[in-house]
Amino acid sequence: MEKPQYALSYNNSKGTANWVSWHLSTAWKGNTERQDDFRADPDLPAGFYKANSGSYSGSGFDRGHLCPSDDRDSSIADNSATFLMTNMIPQSPNLNRITWLGFESFCRDKMNQGNELYIIAGGYGQGGEGTSGPANTIDGGNITVPSHCWKIAVILPVGGNDLNRITTDTRVIAIDMPNNQEVNQTFWGDYRVSVDFLEIVTGFDFLSKVPVGIQDALEEKTDNGPTQ
Repeated sequence: MEKPQYALSYNNSKGTANWVSWHLSTAWKGNTERQDDFRADPDLPAGFYKANSGSYSGSGFDRGHLCPSDDRDSSIADNSATFLMTNMIPQSPNLNRITWLGFESFCRDKMNQGNELYIIAGGYGQGGEGTSGPANTIDGGNITVPSHCWKIAVILPVGGNDLNRITTDTRVIAIDMPNNQEVNQTFWGDYRVSVDFLEIVTGFDFLSKVPVGIQDALEEKTDNGPTQ
């Protein structure tokens, strides 16, 4: 599903996106207030399960954004789009509000330092732990609770012709976090993995438009750069 603000792959059997992908730059930033208008996605095909604003209620899990609200505050329409439920996955509150949020903030800091980012995020596995304890599904079995939440960020200095500017020295950060309440004990930087690792556990082929030689070199690395 391609929206003006991001693209996503929706999984009807899980009731969530497989992944959401977006571009982050200062062009997307502004002073629009957080809309908080969680709602079903009207663009899902007829007959598909459609999570709504109350589907996570009482579950012990947050409605966790994949594309963050703060990455899309240049207009009301852009911010509102991040509250479609196809952009949500069940996240433990400590993950969503602390560790996951920490990496989101890091990405915006990199943007403010003169970069643009290409980001993709999702969840995999089944079975997480929220404030009400462990669960494999919520909302009567319609929504799968992922066991892990992952994200990949490609960081480039602001410029043009982005794909052709990616080299073996481009910074690519991949993270893999457990979806439980204990995650808040550790800083996000401790959850860095290689893109190759995420391809194995998710079954997805990331960075697929990058030339193969560069792609292979980037995907085998685990980032060890600064975390501030």
